[in-house]
Amino acid sequence: MKLINIGFGNLVSQERLVAIVSPDSAPIKRMVQETRERGMLIDATYGRKTASIFIMDSDHVILSALPPERFGEHTEEREQA
Repeated sequence: MKLINIGFGNLVSQERLVAIVSPDSAPIKRMVQETRERGMLIDATYGRKTASIFIMDSDHVILSALPPERFGEHTEEREQA
């Protein structure tokens, strides 16, 4: 199992990851709010501004303070493997 460091010592399973998106658009903000209401939101920002959002195959949404560009190298490695 490969893990991705999403900041502050938090790790996410690369196999369960569906997408990494920016939090700027209205549809993504709505998705985060709906996920929060269902109790499926994991906030790993430690009080900092959300810079990227991880969408998992388990319907969990994870907030990270690290920008999405930081994770591009991990997804490229996954495609090559």
